[in-house]
Amino acid sequence: MKRIRALLIIIVSVTILTGFQGRVYDFSLKDVNHKTVYLSDIQGENLTVIDFWATWCQPCIRSLPKLVEMSDAMDSKGVKFVGISVDSPRNTSKVKPFASSMGITYPVLLDPSGELMGELNVMAVPTLIIVDRDLNIVYTHEGFNAGDELEIREEIEKYLASGK
Repeated sequence: MKRIRALLIIIVSVTILTGFQGRVYDFSLKDVNHKTVYLSDIQGENLTVIDFWATWCQPCIRSLPKLVEMSDAMDSKGVKFVGISVDSPRNTSKVKPFASSMGITYPVLLDPSGELMGELNVMAVPTLIIVDRDLNIVYTHEGFNAGDELEIREEIEKYLASGK
């Protein structure tokens, strides 16, 4: 029994340390117009880039223009972007004008309770999750520094080139 328990602890530890890539389920959230939207309604033909952010997050503010640019360039390749604001209920009224001021043209959903964020083990903002057409997580990226957009674009291009 002790060996089984030790083995389970090792498996869980390795899974946590290696960033186990799982799946995203077909969740639904309200958008900035208070309409319920399912991921399956807005996901990309090849990939979907899910970006968790907040209006008060400085790295998020730096990343958003780069993601908008990437979204515009990748749309014809079957790649869709989805923004998920994790602003608190007190701040959700700021999200729509903020998204507009940032030039976000892709869907912006609201997770004011952080429930989805918790379910997907997102620990910080910004966190970007890329899923394939079957909702398998193929890439995650936490934080944002200048130049990270190049790495993200490279991962998207690499996946598209693989033809999966």
